[in-house]
Amino acid sequence: MTQPPKVAVLGSINMDLVCTTERRPEPGETVLGTGFAMVPGGKGANQAVAARRSDAEVEFLGAVGRDPFAAQLRQVLTDAGVGGARLRSLPGSSGVATIVVERSGENTIIVTPGANARFTELDADDLRVVADADILLCQLEIPVETVAAAARRARAHGTLVLLNPSPVRELPAELWRDIDVAVVNSGEAERLGAALAAVPHVITTRGGAGADYRGPDGVAQFPAPRVRVVDTTGAGDAFTGALAAAWHRGPERALPWACAAGALAATELGASASIPDAAAIARLLGDAVHGSDR
Repeated sequence: MTQPPKVAVLGSINMDLVCTTERRPEPGETVLGTGFAMVPGGKGANQAVAARRSDAEVEFLGAVGRDPFAAQLRQVLTDAGVGGARLRSLPGSSGVATIVVERSGENTIIVTPGANARFTELDADDLRVVADADILLCQLEIPVETVAAAARRARAHGTLVLLNPSPVRELPAELWRDIDVAVVNSGEAERLGAALAAVPHVITTRGGAGADYRGPDGVAQFPAPRVRVVDTTGAGDAFTGALAAAWHRGPERALPWACAAGALAATELGASASIPDAAAIARLLGDAVHGSDR
């Protein structure tokens, strides 16, 4: 039996404060909400949970604060089966995201980084986890210097590096040279155009339209299964985590898997709570093959 891939996820972990409303307010306007939920999130944690639910063996490297949210954030990793031994506690607040979701499923997000912004150093145990992994999965909600240090160690030990460069910022050229796979949305692809040219594998997500792939053997398009959209929060993270878990199968199999994961995540409210497991993804792919219009 094939061993599951070992994925080290280096990134952010937040408490998401989710308000639902008929429509998002205009500047200076107050609107009534229709619901409220506190849902653990953060791009790093979401992608870690997504990779684990796609049956990868996952270790998470990140930071929480010393506040009431910290224990809840640790628990979500434990409950998901994600290794959290490298989740450190730093002075101050944990990361928080305030999210407004309107009836159409579109959202507006304000992220207050908290401990994520203070995660500036990797110790010997962190670097060992990176070196032992098959894939290092990173985003940019923690300091770039921390991501670059992990990518250097990964490159030196033959660990594949998958970067989701979000939120977009300028990155040093040496970091781009350490990236094997980049996952971007269409807006990020436009802003990063020249930098992405040097990355061997580039995946551009297009929401409900699926994803485009460019690699050494050419280009391809992968449609997403049709679903009823409730909340798009976390759908991109579900896609990226599932992609990391399935990458060892090759792009032609990993991309449909990731598209299905992202589609399913958009059918539920919240980020980490909406991430599908491998069985649900497999069912949706089976239905999609047979022309389901769900």
